[in-house]
Amino acid sequence: KAERERGITIDIALWKFETAKYYVTIIDAPGHRDFIKNMITGTSQADCAVLIVAAGTGEFEAGISKNGQTREHALLAFTLGVKQLIVGVNKMDSTEPPYSESRFEEIKKEVSSYIKKIGYNPAAVAFVPISGWHGDNMLEVSTK
Repeated sequence: KAERERGITIDIALWKFETAKYYVTIIDAPGHRDFIKNMITGTSQADCAVLIVAAGTGEFEAGISKNGQTREHALLAFTLGVKQLIVGVNKMDSTEPPYSESRFEEIKKEVSSYIKKIGYNPAAVAFVPISGWHGDNMLEVSTK
C-alpha cells in the first residue's frame, strides 16, 4: 500500500519464470535513496542488473550528477559483483520532441562514459529506449 501511495518501490519483490534455456528470477529493487539497504539486498543476488534511467530534462542530469542515484546504483551493482548490465532509458515519451533519438544518444554517451570508469564494458551493455507509461519497448518492439 505504501508503495502505491508514494509511487516508488520500497521493498524487494521477486517474480520467477522459465524459458527453454534459463530459469529466471526478476528482482525489483528500490531506486529511492531512502531504501538503499533494500536495493543492496536485491542486487547482491543478481547476475544481471537493469538500470533504469529517466530521460526527462533535469531528471537524467540529477541522476548522473556526482551524487546522483544513477551513478550510485551502477557503482553498487558492479561492486556487488553484477557484471552484466542493461540500461533502460525510460520516459522517452517525455523528451522534447517525444522519443527524441538525439536525447537517447546523449544519455547513452554519458552513461557509457560513467559505467566504463567503474568497470563495465559499454560495448557489452544494451541500451533500450522505453516508455513505461505507454509500454514502448517493454513487452514488444516499439515503432517509436
